[in-house]
Amino acid sequence: MVNRNVKRISVICIVVLAVFALVGCVAFLEVDRETISRHEVAPYEPQPRELIVVSDYEELVAALIGLVMAHESEAQIQFNHHDDEDVQEEIERARYEILNAHPIGAFALEDIHMEAIRIVTHYEIDVEITYERTEEEINTIVNVTTQRYLMSHLLYIMSEYREEVIIRTRLPITADDIARFVRETYYQNPRHIVMLPFVAVDVFPQAGTDRIFEIGFTYTTTNVNTLPGLSEELANYVQRSAELVIGQTDSEKLISLVNLLVESVAFDESAMIHSHGAQHFATTAFGALVNGSAVGEGFAMAFQAIADELGLDSRIVLGYFGGMVHAWNIVLLYGDFYHVDVAMARVNGIETAIIKRDIDFEEMMYTWDRENTVKCEGELTLADILDALTDEPDDIIDNEEEG
Repeated sequence: MVNRNVKRISVICIVVLAVFALVGCVAFLEVDRETISRHEVAPYEPQPRELIVVSDYEELVAALIGLVMAHESEAQIQFNHHDDEDVQEEIERARYEILNAHPIGAFALEDIHMEAIRIVTHYEIDVEITYERTEEEINTIVNVTTQRYLMSHLLYIMSEYREEVIIRTRLPITADDIARFVRETYYQNPRHIVMLPFVAVDVFPQAGTDRIFEIGFTYTTTNVNTLPGLSEELANYVQRSAELVIGQTDSEKLISLVNLLVESVAFDESAMIHSHGAQHFATTAFGALVNGSAVGEGFAMAFQAIADELGLDSRIVLGYFGGMVHAWNIVLLYGDFYHVDVAMARVNGIETAIIKRDIDFEEMMYTWDRENTVKCEGELTLADILDALTDEPDDIIDNEEEG
């Protein structure tokens, strides 16, 4: 009886131990699986490219241009085209148009490669684009709709001494027009621009109504990084010079300004050989006002800068005097325009070159673009202005006598 109970107890123990062993193994396996699962790395699954769907040639071109503007290098286009014979022809035509006729493509791209595969009801086009320009360059393109905006933007760029500007426009202009606009901007704003840059213009594409102009500015005689500081210095000199000009009327201010420049600026004969717009300080307002010496163009630029500060209606004339490159000003007084050559007033005396008509300057061997310059045919003379300055009104004399 005892042996039977012992055997029964032994069987129970064996069963219990077996159960614990089994539970322990299961637990161990579960822990093991948990440990392993924490170190598993999910396989890489590339994100599918967004499929661009187009239905005709115009939409295909627009989609490709959109990719270029976003500076995408690869894309897939679903072309819902139903004519097997024309699809490859249209793909090649789109490639040619973008690379050679579209301004963005002509400016930014090296090539576009497109491979079309027929998929039952449509084509899938794999697109690869290679660039000659960076995304930043594409994003800096400025859209210009009017010539007035173009001139104001050139003034901003030139007064900031940027070395490049890229514009896109439908204006009917050429690279030569751009160079002319740069010169006009410089000569109309001597207070804000120290020196006229050399200009290089590239056009993309060469023909068409919608084009990109890449305009580069270079300075060979001075470091471009110094120009902002020189510009600030020039502005201070212009302001201080304007404060020294006395007079209430335009004619009084004119005579005072001429005398100021004649007395403070020397004529630099050694720089007379330079052409209009040469990168030489003697041809600039900075050379005249800050350095104290200039040629005719420098005198004219200085006069113009201060006249602008004073509110006088003045403009610069680029021409020749005795066959030599020269520049002077034309000023509006009492409804008529008159020639004012401060440089020759400095050399030969104020009475020889101030308040002159066209006929007077012709007789003195001045030549200029008469067709594109306002007429100077007024009857006023320098003597009239000087006489008016010396004649004191009766009421002032009476007040002085009473005092």
